[in-house]
Amino acid sequence: MKKRVTIIILLIIVLAFGGSMYYLYQKNSEDPVVYETEEPAKQTIIKKTMATGSILPLEEVLIKPNISGVIEEIYVEGGDYIKSGDLLAKIKVVPNLNALNSAKNAIDEAKIALDDQIRNYERQKNLFDKGVISKVDLERAQVGYDQARQAYGAANKNYDIVKTGTTRGYGNAANTLIRSTVSGMVLEVPVEVGNQVIESNNFNEGTTIAAIADVDKMIFEGKVDESEVGKIKEELPLEITVGAIENKVFDAVLDYIAPKGKEENGAIQFEIKGTLKKQDTVFIRAGLSANASIILARADSVLAVKEALVQFDKDTKKPFVEIEKGEQQFERKDIELGISDGIHVEIKSGINSGDKIKVWNEVKQDEFAN
Repeated sequence: MKKRVTIIILLIIVLAFGGSMYYLYQKNSEDPVVYETEEPAKQTIIKKTMATGSILPLEEVLIKPNISGVIEEIYVEGGDYIKSGDLLAKIKVVPNLNALNSAKNAIDEAKIALDDQIRNYERQKNLFDKGVISKVDLERAQVGYDQARQAYGAANKNYDIVKTGTTRGYGNAANTLIRSTVSGMVLEVPVEVGNQVIESNNFNEGTTIAAIADVDKMIFEGKVDESEVGKIKEELPLEITVGAIENKVFDAVLDYIAPKGKEENGAIQFEIKGTLKKQDTVFIRAGLSANASIILARADSVLAVKEALVQFDKDTKKPFVEIEKGEQQFERKDIELGISDGIHVEIKSGINSGDKIKVWNEVKQDEFAN
């Protein structure tokens, strides 16, 4: 019995020894682990944040009528360049019956008053010719006659205006002729011939006849998240990309940041505006969607490395990299970092161009050789 136990123990020892020897053999036969290296290079680092929005005119003027009626003629269309005072449309007045009746009654009353003043003037003139009254009395009758005649003429003109929107002697100033108040491009004409329009007054903003803007003065209008608004300030440069215009970047300057944010989809958004620099070769249509890169910081032609190569001390939290000093032998070098664009980071001091920095991706010897 004891002999059998001894044999079993010896067998276990032999198997354990053999297994250990096999493991060591396998370990020694594996290819050695090596590390790749990368060298720092001169790059331009741009730190920026993004904003989405659209391209809009700096000033857009909505032309509205001063009289209600029906569009009779339209003389412009979207895309036309016009000058201040150019004719846009003509309105046919549909008179209000109450106003028309009141104007007609005013003519009748003015005619009665005029006839009365005519009789009074003729009577006073006859008395003056006979020497019964003084010249002052005659002149007083003359004034009353002239005033009645003027009131009668004004009543007739008012009737014409109520009925047709204009009267004799006011062709260029007629309310029925809608003219542009500014120079620029017609962006849109939202009405058609036959549409009824409402006048602009204190109680109604009126119907828009045309939208006009100077397309040489365009702005980017967008929104940034509350997490980014603290990083930006006015006068920062913008790089605008428009989805409809490929391979073109437009320069702009940030000149407005809303002091108050608005909640949209559970997040607070702040409105921003940036004025685009004038473009002589590219026409940018109003309303195009665009993205703006807000340049927070920029460093041109500086020594930079990939952020993935940078390590941080567990205790001091200071950055460092490992520099190759021999074949697969590395030495720690503390570094000073500058700005980062999220992929590359500026190196202010600690390493030089040509240093080989350890990459923390392990590869097999045969892969490294390839």
